[in-house]
Amino acid sequence: MTVSSDDPQLIERRKADHIRINLEENVQFPRLTTGLERYRFRHCALPELDLAEIDTALTFMGKTLSAPILISSMTGGTSLANPLNLVLAEAAQAHRIAMGLGSQRAAIVHEDLAASFKVRHVAPDILLFANVGAVQLNYGFGVDHYRRAVEMAEADALILHFNALQEAVQPEGDSNFKALLPKVEQLCRHIGVPVIAKEVGWGFSAEDARRLAEAGVAAIDVAGAGGTSWSEVEYHRAPTAFHARVARAFADWGIPTAEGIQLAREGAPDLPIIASGGLRDGIDIAKCIALGAQLCGLAGPFLKAAAHSREATHELIRELTAQLRIAMFVVGARDLAALARTPLYSA
Repeated sequence: MTVSSDDPQLIERRKADHIRINLEENVQFPRLTTGLERYRFRHCALPELDLAEIDTALTFMGKTLSAPILISSMTGGTSLANPLNLVLAEAAQAHRIAMGLGSQRAAIVHEDLAASFKVRHVAPDILLFANVGAVQLNYGFGVDHYRRAVEMAEADALILHFNALQEAVQPEGDSNFKALLPKVEQLCRHIGVPVIAKEVGWGFSAEDARRLAEAGVAAIDVAGAGGTSWSEVEYHRAPTAFHARVARAFADWGIPTAEGIQLAREGAPDLPIIASGGLRDGIDIAKCIALGAQLCGLAGPFLKAAAHSREATHELIRELTAQLRIAMFVVGARDLAALARTPLYSA
């Protein structure tokens, strides 16, 4: 069994670095895009609909959401994260959308870091996802550790994130991903809540999606390329010029989000798909639904909004929802089922 370093001070410093770098540095893919700009809807000048009738609601994992919007997993394990997560959770509660927490590994090992993940007292009804890295299955974690993350957050499901490239470019990274799939299968069988397989910004291939579906995951979050590049984040916190050059080489690595949605549908046609990775507005959300996703996640825009103010966070959700509703209106889609049947064309 491989054992990782879980020094709480080092973990908290790394988490704080991630927040600071995402807020202060340009960590977008330099050239690679989401691919969503290559698609367009055909405008419908006669939608035969009243905008007031457009329905963006859906049921996902047994909970009714007002819109297919997920505040994607971002942060935790540091005192800087607690106020941000509370702002995000309050906004999710007010607007009835879903939320994912950042990686809880540190809080599982060191309970004094758990406070930043406890948001149920301000968001009792939201669809809430706990989150732990899959690779920890090779570093001493068993089903009980992952169950602890779910119980800590009082979560409805568990995000199991796959971040092989990020771990590989981190000097302190946990990079033993060998023989992981059988352990993922055991976790899915015994954890007691749905498990969502999530990349962190480089996407899944169709073969990845197929193997994860066979292992028993309940949904796939494609988290494709085109938004935040975590190799760029690690470039900014690299301790030496050597590590910086290694990380920078992967700045444009990955499967674009639009392609990732289609690959996930190909590999796991029976699983719900969450689209994330570089989504920026309600039109991106509409395109992802039309490509085959059921839920759409944004991280960077929400982090920046929450760091600015509560009102900015609420305003972002209102903007995304209004943009989505208007996009549905001008393609003639009364609800999300109709939007999912709406064709996209190459731009």
